Amino acid sequence: MTKIIPKVLTIAGSDASGGAGMEADLKTFEEFGTYGMVALTSIVTMDPDTNWSHNVTVMDSGLVKAQLKTTGAGGEIAAMKTGMLGSVAITEVARENILSKKINNVVIDPVMVCKGEDEVLNPEAADAIRDLLIPIATVTTPNLFEAGVLSGLGTLKSLDDMKQAAIKIHELGAENVIVKGGKALEGEKAIDLFYDGANFEVLETDKISPAYNHGAGCTFAAAVTAGLANGLSVKESVYQAKEFVTAGIRSGFAFNEYVGPLYHAAYRLNN
Repeated sequence: MTKIIPKVLTIAGSDASGGAGMEADLKTFEEFGTYGMVALTSIVTMDPDTNWSHNVTVMDSGLVKAQLKTTGAGGEIAAMKTGMLGSVAITEVARENILSKKINNVVIDPVMVCKGEDEVLNPEAADAIRDLLIPIATVTTPNLFEAGVLSGLGTLKSLDDMKQAAIKIHELGAENVIVKGGKALEGEKAIDLFYDGANFEVLETDKISPAYNHGAGCTFAAAVTAGLANGLSVKESVYQAKEFVTAGIRSGFAFNEYVGPLYHAAYRLNN
């Protein structure tokens, strides 16, 4: 009997360095035995001549829609995620695709900034993610900055702040919320918070140094997506994603003087 390989989709940008974005997504999908597809929304380049400054080129929304027509021609999509979208129009296209294809497992990673940046890339697009995608999310996976923006609470500095943000984001319509605190909170633990609308669960591991964690957020969301595609529950998928990312950071490496990605094969190779 031929094994059915779950098809998974990412609507995301490209990171030319290979650590984040759709490159991280596809590596992660492959590690979990799923078949990954991409609708590319943007191309992000980093210039080593200007202190690794970022430049984002956003795709035309019509081209994104055409890509989604292609990905949808392969039959049922078991799960999907979004990453960097880049514009309101692309966000609208993503929502239309989710609803028209009746995709059940939807992971919204509300990417608002590039690694190393601290301002919302496109405020209008961030609002569109909040209004159009969060209400139809099976899971949303904001980091501290994104959770502060989505919740309206601003800078989150503690676990209690993360809990308040998770409640507010859940009230926007997301079925489940995972606030990725990671190494950003003070203390010796890398903390993420899972909230299903009724209960909080804290996922914590010892912080890893040096923390080669470029792409960790994208990878976490992609691992959750793959878990759902493979039939795991949301909770099981989240815990598996935490283990996967932790293993990747522990085996991460310096790409250059500016950035160090996690290693996506580490979870498989070390188990």
